[in-house]
Amino acid sequence: MTSDPYCPDPAVVRSVEDETPGVVTFGLEFKDPARHRSFQHRPGQFNMVYLPGVGEVAISISSVPGDGPGLRHTIRFVGRVTDALQALRPGSVLGLRGPYGSAWPLDEARGRDVILAAGGLGLAPLRPAVKALLAERSRYGRLTLLYGARQPADLLYTREYEDWRRQGLELLVTVDRADAQWRGLVGVVPRLFSRLTIDPGRTMVLTCGPEIMMRVAVHEALDRGITAEDVFVSLERNMQCGVGLCGHCQFGPEFLCTNGPIFPYERIARFLGKEHF
Repeated sequence: MTSDPYCPDPAVVRSVEDETPGVVTFGLEFKDPARHRSFQHRPGQFNMVYLPGVGEVAISISSVPGDGPGLRHTIRFVGRVTDALQALRPGSVLGLRGPYGSAWPLDEARGRDVILAAGGLGLAPLRPAVKALLAERSRYGRLTLLYGARQPADLLYTREYEDWRRQGLELLVTVDRADAQWRGLVGVVPRLFSRLTIDPGRTMVLTCGPEIMMRVAVHEALDRGITAEDVFVSLERNMQCGVGLCGHCQFGPEFLCTNGPIFPYERIARFLGKEHF
């Protein structure tokens, strides 16, 4: 992180990769080689992405060190700042601040089974966890990814699925609505829990996606005997400063940018799903 938390570091766009309609992965590299070499983050953290003259937006880091060209951010074009990012091409320059926030508890998961449950763009913050778990595959038990999107065209990172499976990840993919070519599962992500044989005493759950999906996924896990302290959720709500000063991301007594975005479920259970927290 820079010594001045409000000062973005210039970064160059090295690659632009289309993922799904309206979703792109940018490969970014700090202009200062020393800054690029020193940048360290943990799976689940985010950066503030700054476009001069437009504004800033919090975006999860979707890569691990050494993973493709530069530091990767998978972005959906849904607002003023992200819409403006559509114009970026290799060689364009923007600003980055970070990394910020809490990380997935991968050290605590060693020796245990891990279920990752993701919906839609929620796979982007979980992709670094997948990559990190597989990089040390022998340190973990059974690894399972439950992933779904509205339709097949919305599934992220499909080119990586077979490689993940070869490395020892059990992957179940579903869609809400099938098209004529789809031959996989149809239904929502939480229903995939019923397809698993779970040892609740040794299982940890990591989930990210729409809040309604996460709430139901959490209850599926709890109903199978997994304890609330072994379920972790990633939340995103209007993070604007990244350092806990502006207050826009307050969630009950927590600030998502500094205390989160990843929380043990037991810590935020009474606030999840409420509109005005």
